[in-house]
Amino acid sequence: MQQRMLERFKKKLIKEREKLLADVNHIRNEELGKSQRDATGELSGYADHMADGGTDTIERQVSLGLMSNEEVMLLKIDGALKRIEDKTYGVCELCKEKISQERLNAVLYATYCIKCRSQEESKNNKKV
Repeated sequence: MQQRMLERFKKKLIKEREKLLADVNHIRNEELGKSQRDATGELSGYADHMADGGTDTIERQVSLGLMSNEEVMLLKIDGALKRIEDKTYGVCELCKEKISQERLNAVLYATYCIKCRSQEESKNNKKV
């Protein structure tokens, strides 16, 4: 892949990484960093109604799930940035062929070409 294209993908990856980091920090500080008392708005730290407590618990679980998903995405982006440095970005890990620019535009951290990704998905679907 040409150096100019690598730089363009690198900039996109860094921008996406910064956005995800901001999201993770927001969730960590605003959603999960609150005490039970602050989260419920109750003086005692416990909601007056059981349903309110359940809602608070579900909201925290959703926030944890979102943060976990975004942390996985950060790992994938970090892997893509490392592949750019190693000069292996845009090369399928299975068949060693070039990954199309269209695929990389759609999935910046792609490690497989479309053909190999489809084969992997069909293998995984047969296992289920």
